[in-house]
Amino acid sequence: MANRYVRKHPGRKVIRRRSASKRKGKEALASPRVATARKSPASSAGGRPTPEEVLKIILARLDDQKATDTTRIDLKGKTTIADYMVVTCGRSHRHVGAIADNVVDALAKHGISRVRVEGMPHCDWVLIDANDVIVHVFRPEVREFYSLEKMWARARPAKP
Repeated sequence: MANRYVRKHPGRKVIRRRSASKRKGKEALASPRVATARKSPASSAGGRPTPEEVLKIILARLDDQKATDTTRIDLKGKTTIADYMVVTCGRSHRHVGAIADNVVDALAKHGISRVRVEGMPHCDWVLIDANDVIVHVFRPEVREFYSLEKMWARARPAKP
């Protein structure tokens, strides 16, 4: 056995370890069970989830967390930044932070990566960018001040 597999611990016996290929054979290293365990739920369904599936996940989690006054805005044809925008409220700073954390956790469990979050330290207004769906979680006073849904819900003027 090579010396690189020997580890010495102070006051203990010498421990000799074998490499994984010598223990179980080389086929154990490329086990299909390990490969399937690493797949995300979204990738096992045939790829990235659609914006509608992401929206459904987010709305379900908002309902579970008792977010209030949830509004869904369809942005298709209005802008290229996202397909949907969700605007909702939490009762307090702590509730807004908890809603945002739970939405991000639900997206991660469904294999949606690269979710960006802004505003978590203060929790007055938390923005969750899930690529095709943007979620704004406000405290009621802050939501009333910015009134995002009025700006985005308006119809786009027709080009002459």
